[in-house]
Amino acid sequence: MARSNLRTGLNKGHPTTPIPKTVRPSHRKGVTSQRTKFVRSVVREVVGFSPYERRVMELLRNSKDKKARKFTKKRLGTLLRAKRKLEELSTIIQESRRAH
Repeated sequence: MARSNLRTGLNKGHPTTPIPKTVRPSHRKGVTSQRTKFVRSVVREVVGFSPYERRVMELLRNSKDKKARKFTKKRLGTLLRAKRKLEELSTIIQESRRAH
């Protein structure tokens, strides 16, 4: 809000021009860049899946979701990471079904 050069009130104080705040690198944390996204996709294409990921995909194909969740949680440490990984792998399975 603009200041009005008055001593009291909502707009009290010497009128100044506000300086726009710059975006800090810490505020951009967690946002994946296009380059990182591309590199990860190339690595996934070249390297493939780890053995535990293949096992989880097999469990998901056989509709053993709970077993897959528990196994992934044991490997990754937290339930949130496990859920994310299961979501990722299930989308990959769906895409492979669409391709065939």
